[in-house]
Amino acid sequence: MPLYTSQHLKIYNSLSGEKENFNPIHEGNVGMYVCGPTVYSNVHLGNVRTFMSFDVIFRYFLHLDYKVRYVRNITDVGHIVDDVDEGEDKIAKKARLEQLEPMEVVQRYTVDFHDILKSFNFLPPSIEPTATGHIIEQIEIIKKIIDTGIGYVANGSVYFDVVKYNETNNYGVLSGRNIEDMLANTRDLDGQSDKKNPQDFALWKKAEPEHIMRWPSPWSDGFPGWHLECTAMSTKYLGNHFDIHGGGMDLKFPHHECEIAQNEACTGQSPVNYWMHANMLTLNGKKMAKSTGNNILPGEILSGNNNILSKAFSASVTRFFMLQAHYKSILDFSDDAIVAAEKGYKRLMEAVEALPAISASTTSSIDIASWKQLSYDAMNDDFNTPILIAQLFEAVRYINLLKEGKETITAEDLKTFTAAINAFVFDVLGLSDEKAADSNNDKLEGVVNMLIGMRNQARADKNFALSDQIRDQLIALGIQLKDGKEGTSFSI
Repeated sequence: MPLYTSQHLKIYNSLSGEKENFNPIHEGNVGMYVCGPTVYSNVHLGNVRTFMSFDVIFRYFLHLDYKVRYVRNITDVGHIVDDVDEGEDKIAKKARLEQLEPMEVVQRYTVDFHDILKSFNFLPPSIEPTATGHIIEQIEIIKKIIDTGIGYVANGSVYFDVVKYNETNNYGVLSGRNIEDMLANTRDLDGQSDKKNPQDFALWKKAEPEHIMRWPSPWSDGFPGWHLECTAMSTKYLGNHFDIHGGGMDLKFPHHECEIAQNEACTGQSPVNYWMHANMLTLNGKKMAKSTGNNILPGEILSGNNNILSKAFSASVTRFFMLQAHYKSILDFSDDAIVAAEKGYKRLMEAVEALPAISASTTSSIDIASWKQLSYDAMNDDFNTPILIAQLFEAVRYINLLKEGKETITAEDLKTFTAAINAFVFDVLGLSDEKAADSNNDKLEGVVNMLIGMRNQARADKNFALSDQIRDQLIALGIQLKDGKEGTSFSI
């Protein structure tokens, strides 16, 4: 039987403001969409925290034996600076400032995004669509919304009529706002007069002559609105009605509110059963901001090249630190906090490494079944990673008592205990045993140096065919040799 049949998961739904039993639309299957990055700069630590929360959620669904389609998009057009409808596209602005083609900007920061997430041991999503790859789908949705009378064309742009939509629906159902309150969130900008109402948002924007990123449409050469692209990509790969939509708390309004409105206008139904939002990350008790210098990039944590922390910290320690807080809680990042997390991480890994040396007995003095279910209960309670980590440290206590001979465990219980700890630590939380990884790196270095020695001997014997064969086969494995005055070195 699949594990999900015995574990009853509750999820906090931002739409209802309550924890609800998770009941997928299709039994045994989960469709999950998470708003991905706008790739105009290096991914920041707050983004990493949000995506890490959903990485753990993805991992736990897989652990429960669900078949998961996890879609996380790349926004590579349409996201206007300051999250408004008028102004300059974030990517186009970066391209202008750096004198690059917009797609050069997109490529550079998409690679950075993937590299950073890989270093933190994220699982890749099932599908990672781009906004520019779905222009046709976005245009088709706009046509449908115009046909309902809720979308209207003005001066080559297309807008969503919030007031008309609100006559039969509730614009504000997710954020709890009403149209009158939203007046405070509008600004007088050039082109604002094109809208019927200040609260209306763009579905399609006519490109000004200087705008680089543009596509032909029935209304103008232009580009899609930021909110529209997620509606197009989520429904294309998950259908008009799917299980989970996630993102950062800052996306609840206006982005996710607009998504709901677009879907309901287009399909006549609410698109998502469970809306999930991860909270923000602060640094030393303050909001992170480049302008104030209260900012640190993920890569700077790993390298130690920063003025915030006392030393470099590994990806697994940083990941462990972030998962000590619930995804819905504000998490404050500081040197003291991550130093403490490093100690906890090492203590946990030492216990995991000690498990194989524990001897089984004829009886168990520890209730392993209860401990295991309490660990599941933590994750079943809206993916409560801090409570799971507390249970793992209870397991550390058990392991130390077993090592000292103060508790006993049967072979069957030891097998269950070991499998559960490894599943929770490595599969669900996504931590890595860095000590074991370092050991493997040492072994790799030894093997490569042995081959370098064999190659040097082949060259001395003028056996250049063998020398070249060793070099070429190492290159094929991703290991580059570099010959210098002081000998041969290698890089991976």
